[in-house]
Amino acid sequence: MHDWSRVTPGIYHNFHYRWIAAMIDRLNAGLLPKGLIAMAEQVIGGPEPDVVALQQNNPGSSLESTTGGMATLAQAPPQPKTQFVIPADAERYAAKANRIVVRHPVGRVVAIVEVVSPGNKDTRHALRSFVEKTVDLLYDNVNLLIIDPFPPNPRNPQGIHKAIWDEICEDAFVLPADRPLTLAAYQAAPIKTAYVEPFAVGQTIPDMPLFLQNSFYINVPLEATYMDTWSVLPQTLRDLVL
Repeated sequence: MHDWSRVTPGIYHNFHYRWIAAMIDRLNAGLLPKGLIAMAEQVIGGPEPDVVALQQNNPGSSLESTTGGMATLAQAPPQPKTQFVIPADAERYAAKANRIVVRHPVGRVVAIVEVVSPGNKDTRHALRSFVEKTVDLLYDNVNLLIIDPFPPNPRNPQGIHKAIWDEICEDAFVLPADRPLTLAAYQAAPIKTAYVEPFAVGQTIPDMPLFLQNSFYINVPLEATYMDTWSVLPQTLRDLVL
C-alpha cells in the first residue's frame, strides 16, 4: 500500500476507480459462485457503495449447496484476524425489530465492498453518513468489506472500524500505532461479526474475506488487484506517492 494521503483527492479517485474495476473483474471471473454477480455503484439507498454482489432472483438457490464455476467457498472462520462478536443476547433482541428493506431490481444484495475515500470522513457529517449507512446495511443482513487506506483523523481517532462497531456493540478496540490503516470484513448473520486487519503504508495488503451467506465467504485478492492497478498507473502519478 502506498501513501495516498500525499496526493489530491482527484488523483486518488483515479486509482480508486481503477482498483474497484480490477476487483470486480476478479470477482466475476470465477471468485464468486454461480448465481452471484458483482457490479459497481448500484444505488441501494444512502451513499453509493463501490462494489455490490447481487444474487439473481432464484428462490431455489442456496450458497450452502453449490460452489458453482471455479469459486471456492470457505466456511471456517478467517484467520488470523482480530475478531469481534456481538453478544448473543444483544443480537437476539436486535433481530426482533421490524425493518423495511428495498432490494435492487436485478436481485438480492448479499455483499458490498467499500473503499474509503478522504471525503467519507473529512467532516463530521460525512463520517456520520458513512457509519450510519454501514450499520443499516449490516442490520439489513448485507455483508461488508471495508478498505480504508487513510489513517485516522480527529473525527475517527481509532479508525473507521471503531466508529462503525461502536454503533453496534461498544468495544475497547485500539488501532495499533504502527498499523494505522484498516481492513474490516463484516459478517451480517447469523451473529454480527467483524474481522479486522490493521495494516500500514509499505506493507502487503492482506487478502480479506467477503461473506456471502452466513459463515460462507470468499477471499478477495486485495494485493493482487491493487498491483494490477498500480502496474498501469502512469509513472508521473506513481512518483507522487512513492
